[in-house]
Amino acid sequence: MFHVKQFDVLVIGGGHAGAEAAHAAARTGAHTALITLSTEGIGVMSCNPAVGGLGKGHLVREIDALDGVMGCVADRAGIQFRLLNRRKGPAVQGPRAQADRKIYRTEMQRILAAQRSLTIIEGEAADFMMAGRAVAGVILADGSEIPARAVILTTGTFLRGVIHIGDVSRPGGRMGDPPSLRLAERIDSFGLPLGRLKTGTPPRLDGRSINWDVLEAQPPDDDPVMFSFLSRAPVARQVSCGITHTNPSTHEIIRKNLGRSAMYGGHIEGIGPRYCPSIEDKIVRFADKSSHQIFLEPESLSGSVIYPNGISTSLPPEVQEAYVRSIIGLERADILQPGYAIEYDYVDPRALDARLAVRDVPGLFLAGQINGTTGYEEAAAQGLVAGLTAACHARGVPPVTFSRADSYIGVMIDDLTTRGVTEPYRMFTSRAEFRLSLRADNADQRLTPLGIKAGCVGEARQRVFEDKMARLDAARARLDAASYTPRDLVATGITVNQDGTRRNGMQVLSFPGVEVRDLIALDPDLASIDTEISSQLKRDATYANYIVRQERDVDMLRRDERISIPPDFDYSPIDGLSSELKAKLIAARPDSLAQAARIDGMTPAALAVILVCLRGGGRAKSA
Repeated sequence: MFHVKQFDVLVIGGGHAGAEAAHAAARTGAHTALITLSTEGIGVMSCNPAVGGLGKGHLVREIDALDGVMGCVADRAGIQFRLLNRRKGPAVQGPRAQADRKIYRTEMQRILAAQRSLTIIEGEAADFMMAGRAVAGVILADGSEIPARAVILTTGTFLRGVIHIGDVSRPGGRMGDPPSLRLAERIDSFGLPLGRLKTGTPPRLDGRSINWDVLEAQPPDDDPVMFSFLSRAPVARQVSCGITHTNPSTHEIIRKNLGRSAMYGGHIEGIGPRYCPSIEDKIVRFADKSSHQIFLEPESLSGSVIYPNGISTSLPPEVQEAYVRSIIGLERADILQPGYAIEYDYVDPRALDARLAVRDVPGLFLAGQINGTTGYEEAAAQGLVAGLTAACHARGVPPVTFSRADSYIGVMIDDLTTRGVTEPYRMFTSRAEFRLSLRADNADQRLTPLGIKAGCVGEARQRVFEDKMARLDAARARLDAASYTPRDLVATGITVNQDGTRRNGMQVLSFPGVEVRDLIALDPDLASIDTEISSQLKRDATYANYIVRQERDVDMLRRDERISIPPDFDYSPIDGLSSELKAKLIAARPDSLAQAARIDGMTPAALAVILVCLRGGGRAKSA
């Protein structure tokens, strides 16, 4: 039995959302506990041991800017770093790392164990303590009661999870772990809108049985881009991945056995991720394609397990073996663990507010796949938000808020709570309308000041950030103060129109191909600017003109975000709103006029009517 005085924040689950939530809450000084079935399960990468990517890498950088843990852990565990979209602009580039599964888990456990104000509790969270309609703590399976001012639920795929392999199904949140059933029953009692989603994994292969000699190698980048603003270089040994492809024989084997797939055999009702389809989906949806690329990614430096990225499946084991061995390089591959699909419950995230708090259940916060998302990065970012806002709730202070104008985190939270999901939500750069200013490289400039104000950024990171900003501001001021004629620039080899217009250093840096080093001939003192600051100045200059044009839209968004809508605002008697739009507004309960604007079917005229009613009824208030 566990006996303790009241915690400020209790976090259920030690996955990516739970670890980030617990660490974030504890960083603010909130008395926090993380409840997990086993400490060994904290930080487990249950699917592909990789972090980052397009859009996802932005989230990891933002987590790091707020002193979160995913970026630092990924940097220590990374065994192959690659910057995706390297040939495109910085706004759409995405850092990615293949991680060593064992190192990642060990580092995550080490960091959490060392965090002040954080207690790790081994046990099964079976139910909530209730105070009327509000959650007031957690009841463990052994009957222990742990009171808390706020509880964060991060059950991932465990909420009534079912594992499917062919026509065989069994309860499970991931291979080898039981699902969460008693908590699911409690969630049912709250009357929250629930849905069913699915995700899947490929078979794991024994790398010793792969013919690497006939495969194309994918090496790591020569100049690795790290996730954390505190990291400088990889720690673990860097390795290459392999590349192979499916072929017509592979497709024929799968096509003949579609009826034995859990999905196509009618055993699964949940909707899977559109952007990470199973190999069965690929064969059906892209019937004209004769080949699909597969990345053979090592799971650890200390083992032989290979993750074949691109062939997730729920076909029977013998069919998996047949199609795997039809692939070049895998003719003799041994399957260590068959691929499988997991089906699980999720809560419609429109039942949450921007804090990720359940609107109708005070004291309860949700983060991760329970909110309909997919991916470690989306889960961790939600965990960070829930950890910070739950800590604010426990202390009775205004919550930390994120906007579409300041972060990908804000984009994701707004997408989820305003629009809901019809399939597992995945972050992409295309979701962010202000992506030119929300770049991975400037995440610290955008969010570290917010984190300092919120009390979640430690002294070490604050010192590093303030030193960087002092160097950046000094260098930018020098470039802004410079004045170069076209003749000056041409003399240094910079191509410019001979229009007689003087330009400052930042304006010249916005020219394609021009770097700080190209201006040293005109100002030798610029040689003292280090590589990190030079690169940042170039990126800032490249997008400066575009961002100026974007500021009007940002200002409009922020204006509408300041017009808050009371949670009990009644739309039903408002003339000028269609019945359909009223129903959507009542279901979504937007927090602000900006959120209302993004509800499907909303029109400028309808927004104007809502604004008039808010102001006319004396209900509008500045957030």
